[in-house]
Amino acid sequence: MATFLLWCVLLVLCWPLALLALILYPIVWLFLLPFRIFGIAVGGALALLAAMLMLPARLLRGPRPGRA
Repeated sequence: MATFLLWCVLLVLCWPLALLALILYPIVWLFLLPFRIFGIAVGGALALLAAMLMLPARLLRGPRPGRA
């Protein structure tokens, strides 16, 4: 709701900037999409690497109490 009110204030005070933002937002989102996908892939690869590095310690620690 607050975002909508801020958008309305921007539209009333500076309508050319509001229309420019409305037009440019999808273009910028499409431009940044590959970087977001790349970040997800790098995050997944780093999580996999961390899991592989921590696996021996988890195996040596043994089962946790309270878990079946």
